[in-house]
Parts: sequence; C-alpha cells; structure tokens
Amino acid sequence: MGLPDRSPPPRLASIDAYRGFVMLLMMAEILKFTLVSRNVPGNGFWAFLAGQQSHVEWTGCSLHDLIQPSFSFLVGVSLPYSIASRMTRGQSKLVMTLHAFWRAFVLVWLGIILRSLWSPMPDYGFTDTLSQIGLGYGFLFILGFRPVREQWIAVATLVIGYWLFFALGPSGEALHVKPGWAEQNELSGFAAHWNKCANAAAQFDVWFLNLFPREKPFEFNSGGYQVLSFIPTLATMILGLIAGGVLKSDRSTLGKIRWFLVAGLLSLGLGYVWGLSGFGPVVKRIWTPSWVLFSGGWCFLLLAAFFTVCDAIGWKRWAFPLTVIGMNSIAAYCLADSFVKPELHKFSARHLGSNAFLVFGEEYRELVHGAITLTLLWLILFWMYRRKVFLRI
Repeated sequence: MGLPDRSPPPRLASIDAYRGFVMLLMMAEILKFTLVSRNVPGNGFWAFLAGQQSHVEWTGCSLHDLIQPSFSFLVGVSLPYSIASRMTRGQSKLVMTLHAFWRAFVLVWLGIILRSLWSPMPDYGFTDTLSQIGLGYGFLFILGFRPVREQWIAVATLVIGYWLFFALGPSGEALHVKPGWAEQNELSGFAAHWNKCANAAAQFDVWFLNLFPREKPFEFNSGGYQVLSFIPTLATMILGLIAGGVLKSDRSTLGKIRWFLVAGLLSLGLGYVWGLSGFGPVVKRIWTPSWVLFSGGWCFLLLAAFFTVCDAIGWKRWAFPLTVIGMNSIAAYCLADSFVKPELHKFSARHLGSNAFLVFGEEYRELVHGAITLTLLWLILFWMYRRKVFLRI
C-alpha cells in the first residue's frame, strides 16, 4: 500500500490571473479616464471608461466598485489551498490558527499605515481594504476547517444579522453630503435606514473612532465608508471560501464551471431584486447585505470566466502580465496605494520632459503620462517575479 499523497495542491492560473486583473484595475486609476473624458466631451467611449473607473455615488455598481469585493472574495478562494499547503508541511492546526490571527493583525495595521502616510498622526479609520479584510480574516480561517453547510449558515447569519442591525437602527435624511447630492442619491421610505452618514453603522463610528487619538473629533466619513462593513465583507470572503472549496473538490471541470455560473446568476439576481424591493439598497460604500449577494454574484461569474479560459481550456500565455501582478498582490497594493506611485509619476515627468506626453495631443497628456507610470509599476513587479521575491504576510 503506497503512502498518502502529501504534495501541495497545484496552483491555479485562474486565481492569479483574476487577482492580477483586480489589482490592475486599482493600479490603472493613474490613467485618469475621467480627466480624458472631460477633455474630449461628447466621446461615448471615454465617457464609458470614465464611468467604469469611478465609484458610483451611492446605489448601483461600476466595474471599479467590484475591485474591493473581488479582492476580498479571492482571499477566501485561496484559503483552502493555503491550508492544504501548510498541512503538507506538517503544521498543526494551532500553529496555523495563530499565524492566521497574526496575519489579520498585520493586515489591519498595514491598512492604517497606508492611510496615514500623508497624515501627521496615525489615521485610525479601519475602512481601508486591507484593514477590512484583516478584521474578519481570523474568523474566516476558523470557518476554513468547518463543513460547507456551516459556511453557508455563516453567510446567511451575517447577511440577515447585518440587515437587522440597520433596519432596527436610525432612519433619516442623508448627512454631510455635497450640494445636489441628495436630489439624485438620497433614499426614502424604509430604504432611508441606509442613507449616507445617517444609519446605525455611522452612529457606531462616531462613538468607536473617537476612542482613538485624533487631530480632531471624528464626526463622519466623507465617502460614507464605515468600520462595521468588515462584517458583510467577511460574508463576501466566506463566499470566496466556498468557491475555493469547489475549485479544490473532485468535481469535474465542467461541473465546477456549471456550479459557478448557477451560483453567480442566483446570487446576482437575488441581490438585484433585493435592491429593487426597497428593503435594502445595493450600496457598495456601506456593503449592504444586498451588495454582498450582488457583488458576490459577479465574483462567481468572473471566477468562472478566468477558470474556464486559463485552467479548463488552458489559454494562459495571454494572462502572463496579470499573473505577474496577481502573484504579488500585496506588493502591488502597497505600490499603488503609497508614495511609490506618485514618486514614479514625478520621476517620468522629470526624466522624459512634459513634451513626451503630448504624442496624442494635449487632451491625452495625463493618459500617456499615466500609462508610462503604470508600465514602471508593472516592471517593478516583473523584476520581483523574475527574482521570486513575493511579499507574504
């Protein structure tokens, strides 16, 4: 009788490609499609790209709004593979759990540090993507050892519980909004429980965030983002955990694709209908329960697309630029969200001269400049990839 196979599970190209695509969207903010669209008014192509590169004001969704849920979802997708890999190295469950909570702590602090780079003191906001993931990561890891039935129960509990928290909380007009914002975005009726800065989570933030040292008392988050969004974000990560279990299972390739398509369409449809019902709008900024389902549906479908192309069909070469980014996602995040990106932007202007960006005319100056900076960011990640330098926590 042979020894059991203790080799780690094979790395899926689709996960790295999908993660790289998400991080590329974040890094590509430097292309400034919104500015290009303003420079060439009436051009539908640039208007469309500008809309997809901007967050919606409150309800609804753009491609840019899917960056954070996709990144969170992929944390869950990767977890079954991470656990299996650590088990093949002989790590005990206790050691892995302690490491998971250490990782969670580091992620929270890394988010705080990145948000504090241009502040005279630490910015304890806890709404950065990394901090939001870190606040729920330890619980996600524990669920990674539980049966899939319990993982689904956890999703339902978080979604329904968070809905009740808002539904039973204060309801009122949107607060701290710019002129003209309320006319187009303010919610009415029962949906007013999810208005900007006028909801239960916003009320919690005023109490909680003032427990930390600040330059001035916390009153509101100008974007409407909230600390407690880590709770429904955890639900999104659990959806990814379930998807990762499907990927790692013995299902046939076609069976996996079919599962993702059905789960994606059902989740997307349920979230959309829930949002239309008036009993819980689809709002990414406060990660409403309907947003968990709506964005989760898109994540399932995007994973299905990348898995079909990269792993089922085997077309991988086209995804190499994405893989370079996806295999070093934490490094890519830090490069894009720190002083590195603006410094590279200045570097290219200083050494190439402003005339180099006028190749397509003044209207596209910032697009060309941004494309050069984006290329430099990718080349840094490519250099790290070639030397097998991967930032891990």
